[in-house]
Amino acid sequence: MNGALDGIRVLELGQLIAGPFCGQLLADNGAEVLKIEPPKTGDAMREWGRSDDNGKPIWWSVIARNKKSVTLNLRLAAGQDILKQLVADADVLIENFRPGTMERWGLSYEELSRINPRLIMVRISGFGQTGPYAERAGFASVCEAMGGLRHIAGYPDRPSVRSGISIGDSLAGVFGAMGALLALQARHVTGRGQIVDSSIYESSLAMTEAIVAEYDRGGHIRSRTGPSLPGIAPSNAYPCSNERDVIIGANQDTVYKRMCTAMDQPELATDPRFDSHRSRGANAEELDDIIGQWTQTHTAEEVVKILSDAGVPVGLEFTAVEMLADPHYQERESIIHVADAQGDKIAMQNVFPRLNDTTGQIRHTGPTLGEHTVETLTNLLGLSDQQVDLLRESGTI
Repeated sequence: MNGALDGIRVLELGQLIAGPFCGQLLADNGAEVLKIEPPKTGDAMREWGRSDDNGKPIWWSVIARNKKSVTLNLRLAAGQDILKQLVADADVLIENFRPGTMERWGLSYEELSRINPRLIMVRISGFGQTGPYAERAGFASVCEAMGGLRHIAGYPDRPSVRSGISIGDSLAGVFGAMGALLALQARHVTGRGQIVDSSIYESSLAMTEAIVAEYDRGGHIRSRTGPSLPGIAPSNAYPCSNERDVIIGANQDTVYKRMCTAMDQPELATDPRFDSHRSRGANAEELDDIIGQWTQTHTAEEVVKILSDAGVPVGLEFTAVEMLADPHYQERESIIHVADAQGDKIAMQNVFPRLNDTTGQIRHTGPTLGEHTVETLTNLLGLSDQQVDLLRESGTI
């Protein structure tokens, strides 16, 4: 098996990040993902992100890995007809157009489910398929803000910040993939497919822990606190002598005591200011200052060695440089090198999570535009070479 989803066929109509990341997760775990792209232009993700030394965009190799590229103009009746033929034998369809687009093309779930009642449609959008905001354009930055993530990200005396990645898009892709798996499981019982509605703003909202409940029951509005969390101490970034920070998380009672011993300051464990979870939270700034004074007498690497040997969670802020060099990453193959179509190796994160029996694998990097169009139309739909040529001449593929 190529993975746990071997035998599952997915039609990915989504573009940019949210839909394609959902498709990547399914493809990584063995699903056959047919990525439907507009002829000539393809998915805009083909041009997004930084380029390599030869000017070739890199991101596409990752987000489109393990997929087959099929060009199809869904704005034409002929393209819509071909998609309906592909739907007849598909398990999942992923789309992340603005709500209403599929309906305008005559490709609503009602229409497609008449062709294939077992079809699962994953619909990813900014604000969901219903509600007064449904038809708004919803890029991740806006939806992360409305989902509550932006207000709590950054320092209290500065404007909010983004995480450095389009986390809302990726979260919506993850929830979309999870929804597809839930719907596949339900289909075992009911025999029917269903719609999975994954919005970016709710995917962001789902990550906000007890923020809503804290306000509802206590009137507290959580705000930005920089690298620490209110009431959780010690859990922060601490400066070291070689101008690197270490991240220490020692807020649990027994772990905190171990840290005090490792710092050769065991008296801090019984100090009334810091001897309980709540007292440490109330005096976090003072405690962080004490720990910071100690870390500045050591290099970051020395602090990691001392505290990790003592059983205290501690680590450096990794960039790609440290990830590629780290022995733990290497032993677990968290990052692997995959050959692209030209035979050049490119490093990327491995398939996750791992299954001990049917784990997924990276079979190839992102395909060239339309690389599998002819194969799909002839092998799956039985079209002749002449029919394929006519579709190409008409701009359908």
